[in-house]
Amino acid sequence: MDSVEKLYRNYEILADANEKILEHEKEYVEILEAVKGSGNEKRLASQFITRFFKNFPHLVDKAIDAQLDLCEDDDVAIRKQAIKELPSFCKENKEFVPKIADVLAQLLQTDESTELIVVHAALMTVFRISAKDTLGGLFSQILNGEEIVRERAIRFLNNKIKALPSDVMTKELEEYIFQESKKVMQDVTGEEFVTLMGLLSGLKISKTIPGQQALVDMAVDMLDIDKEFEHTDSDSVVRVMQCIRQAMPFFNPYVSSGRFVQYVCNQVVPVLGNLPTIEEGVDVTLELLKLLADMSPSAVNVEENQKCLEIVFNKLLVLCLFRLQYLARGIQGYIKKLRAALQGKKGEELKTEENKLKVVALKTTSNINTLIRDLFHNPPSFKSTITLSWKVPSSSTTKTPESTPSGPKRSERTPITFDENPKQAKKTVPSNKGEREIYIPPSGKYSTKVKNFQAPSGVRGGRGRGFSRGRGRSYRDRFY
Repeated sequence: MDSVEKLYRNYEILADANEKILEHEKEYVEILEAVKGSGNEKRLASQFITRFFKNFPHLVDKAIDAQLDLCEDDDVAIRKQAIKELPSFCKENKEFVPKIADVLAQLLQTDESTELIVVHAALMTVFRISAKDTLGGLFSQILNGEEIVRERAIRFLNNKIKALPSDVMTKELEEYIFQESKKVMQDVTGEEFVTLMGLLSGLKISKTIPGQQALVDMAVDMLDIDKEFEHTDSDSVVRVMQCIRQAMPFFNPYVSSGRFVQYVCNQVVPVLGNLPTIEEGVDVTLELLKLLADMSPSAVNVEENQKCLEIVFNKLLVLCLFRLQYLARGIQGYIKKLRAALQGKKGEELKTEENKLKVVALKTTSNINTLIRDLFHNPPSFKSTITLSWKVPSSSTTKTPESTPSGPKRSERTPITFDENPKQAKKTVPSNKGEREIYIPPSGKYSTKVKNFQAPSGVRGGRGRGFSRGRGRSYRDRFY
C-alpha cells in the first residue's frame, strides 16, 4: 500500500470510529507526519489535520505546528490549501483566534497574488468567528511586526472593516479599534497616518461629537503642536498640511479648529516666504493659506486671537504690495472680461479646462471685489460673507457663472471709479450723499514690514516623515 492510499485508509478509520476515535491515535499521528512526505501527501494532510484535531486535544500543539509547516511549503498550491484550512482550528475553539489571526497577518507579506487572496479570505473567516480577537492578532502585528506586514495589515483593515455587517461592527468593537489605533499612531509614517485616519473616519463613532473630537486630537498629537515648527524641513511642512487635511472634515461648531489655527498663525504664517519646495508645481504658501482660510470659521475660543489677526494681517500686507484703488480697477476690468467669456456657456462647455479655470477666476475676483468694497468704507466694514473660491458648491446652491457675484445685483451696485490722478482718487456715490474720500489703508504697525518684503525662496524637499522599526518575530515563535 503506498503512502497516499494509507492516508485515505487512516482517514476512513478515524471518520468511522465515532466515540472510539481516541483508540486510533496512531492513525492521526501518521497523518501529522505526512507533512514531510510527497506533494500529494501534503495536500491530503492539510485537509485531514484540521478535520480530526479536536478529537485529540493532547496533540493540538503538534497539529498546529504541522499545519504551519505546510504554510511554509515551497509549493504555492500546498501553501494555499494549508492557509485555507487554518480557520478550522478556531471554529470550535475560539481561544485560538488571536493566534491564528496573528499567523495570518504575517502571511500577508506574500508576493503571490492568489495566495494573498486566500489569506484575506481566511482572515475574514476568523473575523466572523470572533471579530475582537481577530483585531487583537492583527494589531499585534501592526505594533510589533515587520514593516511590510505592518503596512499590509493596516491596508487590510482599512479595506475590509467597512464590509463587516453591523451586528459584527458593534460600538464596543469600534471603541476597541480607536484605542488600538491610538497606540499605533505613536509611531507612524505619513502614509500610515492617512490610512488609519481613513479607517477611523469610516466608523459610526466618527459621526458623533466625541468621536470627531478624538480624531482631531489624534491629528493634533501627530502634528506635535507644542514643538517649534521647523520651516526649513520639507517633512515638517508636509506633516502640517497632512494633519490639517485629515482633521478638516471633523471641524464644526462643537469641535474647534482653534489649536490648528493658532499654530498656523503663530508658527507657520510668519515664515511663509521661506518654506522649501515639497513638490514641483505646488505653491506651498497658497496651499497653507487656503487651509487656514478653510478651517478659520470653526476656530472657537482661540487664545491670543488678536495676536493671530495681527500676524496674518502683516503677512498678507507684505504678500499683496498693491495699492487698493489700482487693484480694484484691475479686478473690475478682469471680472468684465471673464463674464463676457463665460456668457451663455453651460453644461459641457463649462467642463473644459479653460472654462473651469475661468469660473474659478471669476469666483476669486468676485470675492476680492467684495472685500475691496468693505475696505473702501471709512472705517472699514467687515460685514460681507464670501464663499471660498476653491470650494465646490452643493448641487442645491450651484449657480451659473453669470450669477456668481456676491452682494447686490449689478443694477443696484454703486460703481467704483477713479480720477486720472490716483492721488485724488474718489469713490463715486449717489448724489444725495455727496462725495467722500476713499479709505486709505493704515500706515502704522500693520504695514511696517512692507519694505522688508522678499520673494519666497526654497529648496527641494522630500516626502513625509518616516521611522525605522525592528523586525518582528516569526509567526511560529509568536504562536507559543
